[in-house]
Amino acid sequence: MTSYEYTVIPAPARGEKTKGARTGIERFAAALASALNEMALDGWEYVRAETLPSEERAGLTGRTTVYHNVLVFRRALEGQEEIQPIATEDPIADQPEDDDIPADEAATDPPVRAPFSQPMRAMPRPVQRPTEPPLTAPEPATPSGPRLGPASR
Repeated sequence: MTSYEYTVIPAPARGEKTKGARTGIERFAAALASALNEMALDGWEYVRAETLPSEERAGLTGRTTVYHNVLVFRRALEGQEEIQPIATEDPIADQPEDDDIPADEAATDPPVRAPFSQPMRAMPRPVQRPTEPPLTAPEPATPSGPRLGPASR
């Protein structure tokens, strides 16, 4: 089993101006992709984004809870041997025999897909769903008799 080291960085709070990013969400996505790609260059693997509470001072004696958005990354520790789990059953009996595996599968391994194989901007845009008609409320019932209330209306 591989051991990992983790690092946590603050998530971008604002978008950055880049070519082709016109709206706020596109600029924010570009800033996020830039942060992810920077960490990937150093060998860090993206794990997840978290929103975590933090208690901070407010004024002289008060405290308030503030929520921070952070990005979590990990990478395998170098120089450590991979620890094999202890087998409780016969490991030879669990392995498939060579006759059970087709020849073309035995020779090639499935391709490994990198976690960040494409830049975010190069991905195709999702197909927009057709818009649904707006919901309308039923017409209010009109009273059939005389109106009781102030006469000035």
